[in-house]
Amino acid sequence: MTFEPSARVESVPPSGIRRFFELAEEMDDIISLGVGEPDFSAPWAAREAAIASLEQGKTSYTANRGKRELRERIADYEAAEHALTYDSDEEILVTAGASEGIDLAFRALLDPGDAVAVAQPCYVSYVPGVTFAGGEVIDVPTRVEDEFKLTREVLEASGAADAEALIYCYPNNPTGATMTGDELREVAAFCREHDLLVFADEIYADLTYEHDHTSIATLPGMRERTVVFNGFSKAFAMTGFRLGYAMAPPEAITAMNRIHQYTMLSAPTTAQHAAIEALDNCRAEVTEMATQYNRRRKFILSRFAEMELDCFPAAGAFYAFPECPWDDAEAFAEALLEAQGVAVVPGTAFGAGAEGHLRVSYATGMADLKTAMDRIEAFLD
Repeated sequence: MTFEPSARVESVPPSGIRRFFELAEEMDDIISLGVGEPDFSAPWAAREAAIASLEQGKTSYTANRGKRELRERIADYEAAEHALTYDSDEEILVTAGASEGIDLAFRALLDPGDAVAVAQPCYVSYVPGVTFAGGEVIDVPTRVEDEFKLTREVLEASGAADAEALIYCYPNNPTGATMTGDELREVAAFCREHDLLVFADEIYADLTYEHDHTSIATLPGMRERTVVFNGFSKAFAMTGFRLGYAMAPPEAITAMNRIHQYTMLSAPTTAQHAAIEALDNCRAEVTEMATQYNRRRKFILSRFAEMELDCFPAAGAFYAFPECPWDDAEAFAEALLEAQGVAVVPGTAFGAGAEGHLRVSYATGMADLKTAMDRIEAFLD
């Protein structure tokens, strides 16, 4: 008897992002513009709170749903920052990163064979997550001419009306696209008309630079059909703490928690203590990091313009998504890495609608960013 992966697992290809990380790890003098991770460290006060909790022996499990104190802070934070009102006892679940929350939602709220409309280009885990949950994927490729925004037209053209649910991420990974409240109203109306659940990944909500972030759950008739995901990895630069949360009506959170309590049991205790401190006393650091990202965003977009590389005006997260000057973006990314030691990710790693583009992360220091852009320019010349 030998171990054989299930057909479901075999149907999912390895991550296209990881392959370029592995290539870069084998080389010296690499500047990586491929990592979707802040170059900042977690705020010092949050780190001190984590250390203090360990010194005080606070190393036991918490409640399955997360520490009550943290859920209360999350409820206050979301109400103040994003106009979202959720009950801390029944409508918030603390998870091991936003990614766990998304996985739980797929498994808890979809039946085998249910179709999920996936707005693409998208974070690499959405399509595999639907597959692992036994669902079917309906690709919804957004378009560069729409600045990669989700529109009623692309929803209708893709057959999303036949889905049970829609998942999207705005501000978007990998494109950096954002959507205003007025633009989301079209999407909300479509979901109400066709009775779709919505999985709204808002992990980059606090990294919106040209307008205020709007959550679809604040729009009429949407709160009752939406699960909102957020966390501490991006805006708070706490990726390694692995802490996120989901917000939804009680019946959705109860179903998700049923799986969570048998698998993860509870999110990391030390990380929860750090997050309480982060929400209490570290919002100024979040604002400063966002200011630095915006400065880098403007710089990288201006440099692409100077190189005559078409790049739509990305307005969120910490990614630019320029068009690739070669027909084969994967070949371009490999050649750039070998010739100039700059790692970017070909758009094909992020699904439908991403062909012919490159994801370029500006979550790195300005000095490295300037050097990397000089190297890209030299490579193009």
